[in-house]
Amino acid sequence: MLLRVSLIAVISMFSSGCMVWVEDKSDLERFVNKTRAKPAGKIEPLPEYKPYQSFVYEGASLREPYVPLQPMQAVGQLAETKRDIKNDLKPDMVRPKEYLEEFSLDDLVMVGTITRRGKDKLWALIKDGERAVHRVSVGDHMGLDYGEVIAIDERKVELVEIVSNGRGGWMKRPRVVALEERGTEAKKR
Repeated sequence: MLLRVSLIAVISMFSSGCMVWVEDKSDLERFVNKTRAKPAGKIEPLPEYKPYQSFVYEGASLREPYVPLQPMQAVGQLAETKRDIKNDLKPDMVRPKEYLEEFSLDDLVMVGTITRRGKDKLWALIKDGERAVHRVSVGDHMGLDYGEVIAIDERKVELVEIVSNGRGGWMKRPRVVALEERGTEAKKR
């Protein structure tokens, strides 16, 4: 009981010290009224920023712009012989597909090359659409159009695709997968 009474006395003593007794509050009231009488300032809205849109050049695999176009055939030359239409070129449909043939060439990026010490063989490092890196050598296949790697150097992988010519036959189409420049990875996601 004595503990309760002493505790109440200590609490009331501390709380009484927290109160401020000001006899004349008129200057404070004048300041508050003067401040409230001033017109409220107008805050300008924040400037609207457009989000940055990065640009990734994807034309590395397109036609070389500085190479002249091949002239079109005259109308009379369009009537090709059956031998020209039915050439022997066709993709090997029996060959088991390699893993990189599941991806479009636009989804494949060359990220570097490696060689084995004492060997002249150069492998290209290709990153697929799932961001995994694969080793590719001459003769390997990649891309959706039966592309076969024919040459590798430090800057690019050259391959030949076998695509339909639109007349019941097949034709070869050269393609290049170029080395990815630093900083261009941000698109490719």
